[in-house]
Amino acid sequence: MPPIEDHPLRYKLANELHARPFPRMSAHCTVTYIAIKQPTEAVSRDRAADLAHLTALLDRHGAPHPQPGATHYSGRIGRHVLKWEQHTEFVTYTAFFDGVGARPFDPADFAVFPEDWLAKAPGQRATSAMLRIQPRPPDDDIDMALGDWFVPESLAVAEVLEGAAVVGGDFRIDPAGHLRFAIFVSPETGQRRIGRVVQRICEIETYKSMSMLGFSRARDLSAPISALDNQLTELMMEMTGGGTSPEVTLPELLSISAQLETMAARSSFRFGATGAYEAIVTQRITALRETRFRGRQTFAEFMMRRYEPAMRTVKSTEARLQALADRAIRAGELLRTRVDVDRSAQNQALLESMDRRADLQLRLQHTVEGLSVVAISYYGVSLASYLLYPVTELTGVSKGMLTALVTLPVVGLVWWMVRRIRRRIG
Repeated sequence: MPPIEDHPLRYKLANELHARPFPRMSAHCTVTYIAIKQPTEAVSRDRAADLAHLTALLDRHGAPHPQPGATHYSGRIGRHVLKWEQHTEFVTYTAFFDGVGARPFDPADFAVFPEDWLAKAPGQRATSAMLRIQPRPPDDDIDMALGDWFVPESLAVAEVLEGAAVVGGDFRIDPAGHLRFAIFVSPETGQRRIGRVVQRICEIETYKSMSMLGFSRARDLSAPISALDNQLTELMMEMTGGGTSPEVTLPELLSISAQLETMAARSSFRFGATGAYEAIVTQRITALRETRFRGRQTFAEFMMRRYEPAMRTVKSTEARLQALADRAIRAGELLRTRVDVDRSAQNQALLESMDRRADLQLRLQHTVEGLSVVAISYYGVSLASYLLYPVTELTGVSKGMLTALVTLPVVGLVWWMVRRIRRRIG
């Protein structure tokens, strides 16, 4: 009996769950990280250019190339281990090597990504970071190091993964153009767990930066939305007052609706992506399982104070834009109702005018009918008189008397015939 046939995507989809394992890192490690994004149309970008840029870096070190169409890669370039990942809107490069320099967060460590190679990147830098990983010293020494390396008012520090490490960072860009994070690893923490912590910190920073693009879009839309809101309010007041005809109101309403639809179409993806990125940031922070370190604010608290208000602004702008579009739709329905009412009034007046005309036609018809009876009777009396003139010689009755005697019967007969014909037609 032949074996059952597999779905063509079965192995590909199953392997996708294991395609991007966490890197293994030692407790003495330096990590450099960069995310590159095209400024526009990043989703529909030429992804082959991403692979070509990666290949150019690998060629400098004689490293093997990724598979055609690959979305992730891991390999060694010189003394560094490189991890590359391709995402919907951006690509990320993570390079790390064992050991830390005497100078914390030395910009020279970022030279693993050469400047001329970065200049040819198919996009722009969305974020970059340097991470210093070292064994956990006494807490007083951690306090002293954090005070020297970071801005106190922005510093977020927490013990993560049940004390596996202490992570600190201020989410500020240093003079070299990078963010800084320090990770102090407990002795019992394994290399894979260190890799998971580093990966989550990098993802928090990346998706935080990407979601802030939605905040920038929301701020840019604030003034145009307010202007359209005022225009729509004034337009509806004019519609309520009845001083403006629908022919004047309709073009203005169509213009407002078109602008709102354009704004919504251009912003829908960015706002949707912002919501997705925000959810990832929240999930990654939750996965760190933070506990407070010496009364300092945690990463969750930092995001609550600085990041979440920006995300609420994005959601508010999206809701405001949708509400304004709904108002424009309702205004259109009101205008259509007003036009229908005016048209019904015009139709009613037209029907009344038609009724009056029909009544006049009926009266005229009756008048014409009476005149027709007289005219037909006149000719009928004349014919009857000519027919009966010979009788006058026999009876001695004059022609005038005979005509008078014939007139009433003829008129009655004509009137009866006309009435009968009209009944049959009716």
